[in-house]
Amino acid sequence: MIKRFLNAKHWQLFLLTFGIPIIFQIILMGSIFSNIATNTNPDPEKMFNYMKFFPIVMILFMAIFFGWYWSVAIGLQKKVPENVTMKVKKFKIFFFIPMVYILCLIIFITFAMDGLINNGREPNVGLIGSIVAIIVPLHLFSIFCIFYTLYFIAKTFKTVELQREVKFSDFAGEFFMIWFYPVGIWIIQPKINKFIEE
Repeated sequence: MIKRFLNAKHWQLFLLTFGIPIIFQIILMGSIFSNIATNTNPDPEKMFNYMKFFPIVMILFMAIFFGWYWSVAIGLQKKVPENVTMKVKKFKIFFFIPMVYILCLIIFITFAMDGLINNGREPNVGLIGSIVAIIVPLHLFSIFCIFYTLYFIAKTFKTVELQREVKFSDFAGEFFMIWFYPVGIWIIQPKINKFIEE
């Protein structure tokens, strides 16, 4: 699987991560708006039923996105010079924390939406407050882990490119290109393809 991500063309990754989800959202929003336009008294339950597809799209998007991250960080380790040590174990820990958090969040949102639709009662304010108090710190820590993942990927990429120990100033550009993935993938992935060919 790692080889597939590393050998993939930039346009293929872009289509998988952004093209297909955007097309799906356009179709989803179009069907919601057509339901509103054609019915004089639109049923909110029908509109919420469309949201059941959202977790599936989110999981597919996340699998491709994080799969690419993993492939670059782990797949390029073979090309890192022997005198350079990379903290791969730390990367692996910080890599899986946001994945588990996002999956748990998707499952929670799915059950919460289903409960709101089928239950019909007003939500418990105390329960919502306690859930928010748990989610906010976890969300912030997950964001930190994602930034560390981006840092590690950019560092690995530049280490392989320069074949030496690198500082943040050496790979700051790559860090921001990976962060702004829709733009950066067009620049980073062709270079990764060259590393793999060599």
